[in-house]
Amino acid sequence: MARLLIVIPAYNEEANIEKVVGNLAKNYPQYDYVVVNDGSRDHTAAICRARGFRLIDLPVNLGLAGAFQTGLRYAAENGYDCAIQLDADGQHKPEYIAPMLEALEDGADIVIGSRFLTVKKPKTLRMLGSYIISWAIRLTTGRAICDPTSGMRLFNRAMVEEFAQNLNYGPEPDTISYLIKNGAVVREVQVEMGERTAGQSYLTFYKSVQYMVKMAISILLIQWFRKRDTETPYPERSL
Repeated sequence: MARLLIVIPAYNEEANIEKVVGNLAKNYPQYDYVVVNDGSRDHTAAICRARGFRLIDLPVNLGLAGAFQTGLRYAAENGYDCAIQLDADGQHKPEYIAPMLEALEDGADIVIGSRFLTVKKPKTLRMLGSYIISWAIRLTTGRAICDPTSGMRLFNRAMVEEFAQNLNYGPEPDTISYLIKNGAVVREVQVEMGERTAGQSYLTFYKSVQYMVKMAISILLIQWFRKRDTETPYPERSL
């Protein structure tokens, strides 16, 4: 069985983190996890320490990309075979990790937990950006990604090392598109996601629009100028 690390980036998730990690510890003890507290201003880190959760406590807010990369550096340095991102708000359901691992073991480099692989994507204003990003990825790579904005993504060892050592790699659709263009095998597995039960998402409508525009521009233009390092070996350290 592949040695998996669940990376949980967390920013101001005091209302959710205990439930999310508690569920993993109780029902999925076969998987290791680490909470990456991204400079939260609430009690997220204090709750993790009090409950004895495995924690990386960043002193300042680096944003999702920085917190995610911190988790993947930890996975790379400690010899994990693969790593998956689960959001700290509880929307990502760990019961889908097993079928995603199967897809990874079947030859994928990256597996996306997709809401829309077998379920039709709604034609709403909220989903407009997802349609645009899917179109941009297909235009530049020839590959159809049904749910490009899903944050539930599983990475094999090679991808873990690449994300860990390249500074311009964030857990975003433009990076996925860039890797597809450079030969990475990306597959999707149908999942269901829950709704946030507590706290507030940092993504307001205005920020969502900004995000979609930024991703589309990056996929269509900027990714052609990115540099990729796959040659530098990543050092392994035992736990």
